[in-house]
Amino acid sequence: MILQSPLDISRPLWTATLVEGMADGRAAMLLHVSHAVTDGVGGVEMFAQIYDLERDPPPRSTPPQPIPEDLSPNDLMRRGINHLPIAVVGGVLDALSGAVSMAGRAVLEPVSTVSGILGYARSGIRVLNRAAEPSPLLRRRSLTTRTEAIDIRLADLHKAAKAGGGSINDAYLAGLCGALRRYHEALGVPISMCLGCRQPRAEGDAAGGNQFTGVNLAAPVGTIDPVARMKKIRAQMTQRRDEPAMNIIGSIAPVLSVLPTAVLEGITGSVIGSDVQASNVPVYPGDTYLAGAKILRQYGIGPLPGVAMMVVLISRGGWCTVTVRYDRASVRNDELFAQCLQAGFDEILALAGDPAPRVLPASFDTQGAGSVPRSVSGS
Repeated sequence: MILQSPLDISRPLWTATLVEGMADGRAAMLLHVSHAVTDGVGGVEMFAQIYDLERDPPPRSTPPQPIPEDLSPNDLMRRGINHLPIAVVGGVLDALSGAVSMAGRAVLEPVSTVSGILGYARSGIRVLNRAAEPSPLLRRRSLTTRTEAIDIRLADLHKAAKAGGGSINDAYLAGLCGALRRYHEALGVPISMCLGCRQPRAEGDAAGGNQFTGVNLAAPVGTIDPVARMKKIRAQMTQRRDEPAMNIIGSIAPVLSVLPTAVLEGITGSVIGSDVQASNVPVYPGDTYLAGAKILRQYGIGPLPGVAMMVVLISRGGWCTVTVRYDRASVRNDELFAQCLQAGFDEILALAGDPAPRVLPASFDTQGAGSVPRSVSGS
């Protein structure tokens, strides 16, 4: 209920709730942050200072207390508008510089210049258009969601990815595709669909805010062989990331940021019409502690920006967690989907060798019917 409830816009757009009294003396921290503040990778950078690398670290010097400012929403909007010309002027100057350079090339090499312009235009069309037709099973939307989560050892997923000739991200998406294929087949529904995946940030990106650029894939859900599925994903990821117009949304983001919400939603909704969005958020490879307590798992429950489901993989402390938040109007059979999620990733882990490692369900019982949900967070 905490994560489903809207945040109070008259207060900072985040809450932190400590849940104590769990099994074996454990506790859970529920951190609810608006996506208007940052995205997953930005959140990792923002909160890095609160974690320790040992249980009882030496005391650190306290940073100076910030000077509070009494700002109204209008003040914040005014600051954003004042900053907008700087961003726009910078973009215009870059565009003019590029135009002058292009004009010079057009005189010397007219054929190649025109070809480059047409190539960028075609690339923009490929980036903005959906990569595949949406799934008829996942088209319905509502205001009700459900979340499932599984745990995977990072070493096992890495070994399986290497055996399949791909990266951890390729194995992650291949496991998700396998889960979706099983779910569609069990319900007798065609499985041609599109899956959106967020592209990693560039080194120069700021810690806060949100990154608009994403890689839109035609997910090979119908490919049965997991290795072939992984290779198809890798080929698409490589091709899409090399698109000249890959950052076309990021280029116009300064202007989008001051548009009314309804207009912005209309633009972003027409850009990526995916059924599924998947994010991969690497956190910390080693052990980390919070107030002396070791962090065992971290689960990312993402928003649903008009899609049927949002999937988040977080790797931390030698474990990967895969959390799926879905619209219950699209995914109506909860138990079946949980079984398919487990089976889809078990299929990928089987590539790691014999004996094959298995997925550990974090939010559902492996017995299926009559399962009792349990906590998906611990520390």
